[in-house]
Amino acid sequence: MSAILDFYRGTGGTSTGWRIDEILAWPDSEIEGVHDFIQWLFPLPEKSMANPFAPVLDKPTITAFHNDVKLQEALRTSLGRMLTFYGFVPDGDAFVPAADYETRAANWLTPANHNHLRLTRMMRSLRVLGLETEAQALWKALEDVYASDAGKNSISERTYKFWTRAATEPLRS
Repeated sequence: MSAILDFYRGTGGTSTGWRIDEILAWPDSEIEGVHDFIQWLFPLPEKSMANPFAPVLDKPTITAFHNDVKLQEALRTSLGRMLTFYGFVPDGDAFVPAADYETRAANWLTPANHNHLRLTRMMRSLRVLGLETEAQALWKALEDVYASDAGKNSISERTYKFWTRAATEPLRS
């Protein structure tokens, strides 16, 4: 069985023992301060350079996410928690700034912030696991941030290129 599937089904934990429901209940300070959970919430088919204990997606796990509505909903729940952290709320098929966006954005909308890498991972993972619509909504929200005055002062062109690739590059099968 896949460690990622066990984690997402609530029957297993991360390499440090955290269960998905525990992570999703963390306060923002924990989301900001802990660095080895994001690879579990948003796994990729490549080994993490930042977390050597992070799981890696394989084809059967990817197929399971594509075919299991419960796994897709669990992934959407993870996305929702992270959107809250970043200060976005769903609005139809889009993600828009929440009422407290400026307060929340102060935590990540700074030059060379590690959350820029997390956002790249999130978009790519959503796409790989079959949530293309959500990945594109996140990409559009980030494009809007990048175009804003705050974004121009905080998001590098290099980061923007990573986001663009994560959201638009054809996925390998």
